[in-house]
Amino acid sequence: MSAPASPPSATDRLRHKTVSAAVTESLRQRILNGEFAPGIQLRQDALAEEFGISRIPVREALLQLEAQGLVKIVPHRGAMVTGLSVEEVEDIFRLREQLEPPLLALSARRFSEADYRRLRSLTDEYGAALEAGQVDRWGELNRSFHLDLLRYADRPRSLSIVSGLLQDCDRPTRLQLSASGDTARADHEHTQIVALCEAGRINEAADLLQAHIAHAAVSLVAIYRHAHAG
Repeated sequence: MSAPASPPSATDRLRHKTVSAAVTESLRQRILNGEFAPGIQLRQDALAEEFGISRIPVREALLQLEAQGLVKIVPHRGAMVTGLSVEEVEDIFRLREQLEPPLLALSARRFSEADYRRLRSLTDEYGAALEAGQVDRWGELNRSFHLDLLRYADRPRSLSIVSGLLQDCDRPTRLQLSASGDTARADHEHTQIVALCEAGRINEAADLLQAHIAHAAVSLVAIYRHAHAG
C-alpha cells in the first residue's frame, strides 16, 4: 500500500503561484494585443502543452483572466475570449465624454509643477511608443495619462467608474489607433491638453478632452461596423 502523498510545501506553493501569475500575464498580453481575438476558445490542455506545465496553473490563470473580464468560462465550452459589441463601445465612450471633462476641470486647478513634469513625461513615453509601434503599451500608457489628468478631482466614485471604463478601452484603443492610423493625432491632442492646462486655459483643455474622446469613439465605431459588415 503506497503512502499518502505529502501536502505541497511552501516552496512548491510559491512556485505554483509564480507560474500561474506568469501564465496570466502572458495570456493577458496576447488577448490585449489581439493575438487571441474575441470568441476564440482557450483550451487548457493546449495551453498547458504550450507552456510545458500542468493544467492547474493554466486553470488558475484563466480564472484570473475571467475576474479581469478578458475571458468568460462557459460550461462545456471552456474559456472564451470576450469582446465588446458596437453598442457597448458607444456606451463606454459616451460615459467617458460625460465624466472626464468635468473631472479634468476640477483636477487641473490643483496641478503642481511636479505633476506637469509627470504628465509631460507620460506624453513623451506615449508618443515614443506610438512611433515605435509598441502596440502592447498603447492602452496602458493611454489609461495612465487619462487617470493622471483626473487624479485631483476628489470624486472617488466617478474616478472609480472612469478607471473601469479606461480598462475596458484598452483593446479598443489599440484597435482604433492601429486601424485608423490616428497615432499622430492622439499624441498631439494629449500634448495639447497638458499645454492648455499649464497655460491656465482649463476650460479649453476640458473641451479638447471631450473632442478627443468623441473622435476616438466615432473612429472606433466605424471600424467595428466595417468589421461586422465584412
